[in-house]
Amino acid sequence: MKLRLDLLEHLTTEDILEEALATNHRFKPEPLFSKTGTGSLSPTSIEERANEVERSTALIQKLRLRASASGTKAIAPSSPSEKRSTS
Repeated sequence: MKLRLDLLEHLTTEDILEEALATNHRFKPEPLFSKTGTGSLSPTSIEERANEVERSTALIQKLRLRASASGTKAIAPSSPSEKRSTS
């Protein structure tokens, strides 16, 4: 996920929960014989990475709308791909 600190104040717990649920299938619990107390994270496929980029872009758009609705200054896109998607 892209990190946009300028939009962080408009992030809600629902946004965080949605992203956590979208990636939850990748987390594997620790084996019963493990002594480390940790699980593991399975690798992502190319399709999962593409979905992550789409979710990230959609969340950024949603947060930018919230920022403009709350009266915050218009926030410029941080990357060329965001500039294309807003046109």
